[in-house]
Amino acid sequence: FPVTIFERYLCDEVKKLGGIAYKFTSPGHRSVPDRVCALPWGVVYFVECKRPGKKPTQLQQREMDRLNQLGCRTRFVDSKPAVDTLILEMKTEVHLWEEFFKGDEDDDSTTA
Repeated sequence: FPVTIFERYLCDEVKKLGGIAYKFTSPGHRSVPDRVCALPWGVVYFVECKRPGKKPTQLQQREMDRLNQLGCRTRFVDSKPAVDTLILEMKTEVHLWEEFFKGDEDDDSTTA
């Protein structure tokens, strides 16, 4: 199963959430995650796409760890079910931020 199938599926599912899944390359920095998924409300995930059953290499894991230490969300996917699980996580986080910000709008209107 080519990794491009999961990557395309990830991009399609992120788009359904109102987001964009950019292909990520960083000249001079090898092993960065494959995709940067930007979602509504400022939710951003760095995603490494692997062949089924494969894990990130040591260098890829090091880059993901560096991003995690900066407070970024990093994940890796190796199958359609893994993408589905990630999409559910993304959808949940976007929904939580949406509710949080809508709550602020409701509070503003009641105090006016």
